[in-house]
Amino acid sequence: MTPPKLRIAFVHPDLGIGGAERLVVDAALGLQALGHTVDIYTSHHDPNHCFDETRDVFFVDQLSTCIPLLRVLTGKRLLFYCHFPDKLLAHGAFVEGALQKRNVGVLKALYRYPMDYLEEVTTRQADTLVANSKFTARIARAHLSSITSTPKVVYPGINIEAYQAPIDWAAPDVDQIDSEQPTLISLNRFEMKKNAALAIEAFALLRDKASTHHLTRNMRLVLAGRVRVPRSLECQLNRLTGGYDPRLEDNIRTLNGLVERSQSSKLSFNVITPPQSKIPAPSFTGTTEIDPDVLFLLNFTTMQRSALLRSSSTRALLYTPANEHFGIGPVEGMVCGLPVLACDSGGPTESIVDQPPEERTGWLRTPDPGVWADALEDICRMDASARALLAQRSKQRAESVFGMASMARELETLLVETVETGPVETWQIKGIAFVIAFLVGLVLAVWSRRFS
Repeated sequence: MTPPKLRIAFVHPDLGIGGAERLVVDAALGLQALGHTVDIYTSHHDPNHCFDETRDVFFVDQLSTCIPLLRVLTGKRLLFYCHFPDKLLAHGAFVEGALQKRNVGVLKALYRYPMDYLEEVTTRQADTLVANSKFTARIARAHLSSITSTPKVVYPGINIEAYQAPIDWAAPDVDQIDSEQPTLISLNRFEMKKNAALAIEAFALLRDKASTHHLTRNMRLVLAGRVRVPRSLECQLNRLTGGYDPRLEDNIRTLNGLVERSQSSKLSFNVITPPQSKIPAPSFTGTTEIDPDVLFLLNFTTMQRSALLRSSSTRALLYTPANEHFGIGPVEGMVCGLPVLACDSGGPTESIVDQPPEERTGWLRTPDPGVWADALEDICRMDASARALLAQRSKQRAESVFGMASMARELETLLVETVETGPVETWQIKGIAFVIAFLVGLVLAVWSRRFS
């Protein structure tokens, strides 16, 4: 039976370049390809800081606070896609089973208390709850305790064709990073929580192994990342050197720390931006322009990403974050047939198959440099036949489980089920309106006390 065609509205707070934004764009394109009418509503969209592409039912993601308002104003059914509970992101680094809280002031604690309560109450108002991984679903169920059902899981999908598009190897940005050197790559934002230092430390230990010297003598590590710029600083930073500013402490501190880590490990390095970039790379002393051991590529282009993933000289993709909510990086590596090394926690444990070896698409290891160096040695010792078999398994898994078409079909099923629950009861709308009024009053009371 052909599913009914829906009018679907996506509600997303800031359509930038993060993983959540990639999911929204791909989901919208996938559902549109299935014949549904799709609109995206966002508070902010900058054409210079976005991805290259961009019956009634609402698809809300990331922030749930708008759900009651949409319900009251439209009387329509809603699906909420949870990337990760905001209360956990706001309070500190999350490790499964524990929250490593950061120190916060009294005012922020007073602010977060009603906001955390508001998140739980509004999330509960969604007709259908969906998470980006079993890991996220499990954490949401545990920490949003009043929600009695475990969210359903729809994995983020990627546009497979985008990773199979022809590469212009003579293009200036591709020529800038192309090399015959055996290469390990890591694609992520330059943020402390992404733990790119693990890649540098493991690479240094691998290079020091006498048993692998003939395999790694000319090997390089490419750390490529985009900088997530706060919207409030976009206009200023577009006019500042390198897009780096003292106000972006995490980006600056992370890059400086990684450079220092390379130097202390006796690894030569260079820091570059794409040739067409209006933002030059920050200056460091001691850089090596020709064949550095570690290459830092800031704000890489789509073509550079594809070239790194598909180059015949690339040996593996290193995905360093622990407890990642999902993590699209391992899937990007798999769709290009690369061996992937990732931490044995969070979303990558669902995307990567580590055991049994004959079904392997990657390696899941504890984030210890020595353990990672041993895994990298295994990867470097793979012969052409073993690499080809792993590439075949990886591509098949990526396309069947994490393709955009697969995600769109699963979302379509859930959206249709959401609509078919019937019209929203009037008493529900009135009840939600009362809750909204109460919560708005509570927030205003907190703010009034702050300024009194």
